[in-house]
Amino acid sequence: MTLPLRIATRYVTPLREGGSMPAVVEADDDGLYVLKFRGAGQGPKALVAEVIAGGLAKALKLPMPHLALMDLDADLARTEGDPEIQDLIKASAGLNLAMDYLPGAVNFDPVAEQPDADLASRIVWFDAFISNVDRTARNTNLLMWHRRLYLIDHGAALYFHHGWDGDTTGAGKPFPLIHDHVLLRWASRLADVDGELASALADDVIATIVAEVPDAWLQGPDGFGDPATQRAAYVEYLVRRVAQRGAFVQEAIRARG
Repeated sequence: MTLPLRIATRYVTPLREGGSMPAVVEADDDGLYVLKFRGAGQGPKALVAEVIAGGLAKALKLPMPHLALMDLDADLARTEGDPEIQDLIKASAGLNLAMDYLPGAVNFDPVAEQPDADLASRIVWFDAFISNVDRTARNTNLLMWHRRLYLIDHGAALYFHHGWDGDTTGAGKPFPLIHDHVLLRWASRLADVDGELASALADDVIATIVAEVPDAWLQGPDGFGDPATQRAAYVEYLVRRVAQRGAFVQEAIRARG
């Protein structure tokens, strides 16, 4: 994938239900996007997780809004009356992440909706793979749009990378929190989809996805010498996790049972 670059031209409205207070913005292509701010509390690591998880989801042909990089000018803060929003815009000047806004989309309701076993299994496998702690009944991070399920908000995935020094020995660990996954009850085909999903994540596919992460988001307090070294560590971790996936797949199957 190659992420397009958009320029934010107008701040439309905040989405206060999100912990990082994303916003709907208009861009230079006249489209509406949900903007994830680099200056939000989770910092650039959340955007790194969004890019990598989004690329992996696309490689696995899972439904989610298109992603884009978005340049934000601090001058947009001038027209906002809320000091909190002004500070957030100023702190996020430069490169941020955006996804297509889905007008009229509603939150997935596990009582009203009945996803099919194949899609549920693919999403559960994916979330176990990326260690996504944020797809529970309390906070599904799933939308229904035109009667189709869409995945959103992967900033909490890859949680191992907070304070990470590049050690990949934990790549083969199970993901016990999968037992809280909102779609687990329908994921009866985990063993059936496992081989197909793993084969879609070849080493070069993973490397191409990680290469999309901007250098500006990979310069932080972690013990990496440069962005290239950090990217290589992400690639090694994800490649090893695919190879050692039996632990997280079997954990998900046990959790469902």
